[in-house]
Amino acid sequence: MRVATLLRKIFLLDLLKGLSLTFRYQDPKEIYTEQYPLQRPQVAERYRGLPRLNVNPETGKTLCIACDLCAKACPENLIVVESERDPVTKRKVLTKYTFDISRCMFCGLCEESCSTDALELTQDYEIAQYGREGLVLDRERLERGPEGKVYER
Repeated sequence: MRVATLLRKIFLLDLLKGLSLTFRYQDPKEIYTEQYPLQRPQVAERYRGLPRLNVNPETGKTLCIACDLCAKACPENLIVVESERDPVTKRKVLTKYTFDISRCMFCGLCEESCSTDALELTQDYEIAQYGREGLVLDRERLERGPEGKVYER
């Protein structure tokens, strides 16, 4: 038994086995490389990314009725909804809506709690910023939705 371990140490058999495995995979049969900015990867159907406030296409007004359910459902308390009561119609009118995506875990609880389907999480995954000030989205930015980025060579 001692002679076998001595031979393994002298001839470095473990190293040679590892190198042979490495060199077997040096010429792969199938190469899979995405040319990222020019070719977009497939995103899973149920992926939850940047939020968007939906608007009524006919009137252009937001579907949010300022019920504040999304803010109450959010475990991170990052949604701020402010509203005023309209004296004529006696309904709440949305005045301020902010969404801080720097702390968001994209759990989708805000989307599920919305009774009017005003809030939805899109499939946009390009969220990276150099500063945190760009990660707090206001109402106008949320209504516009994700802005497509165009990359050229």
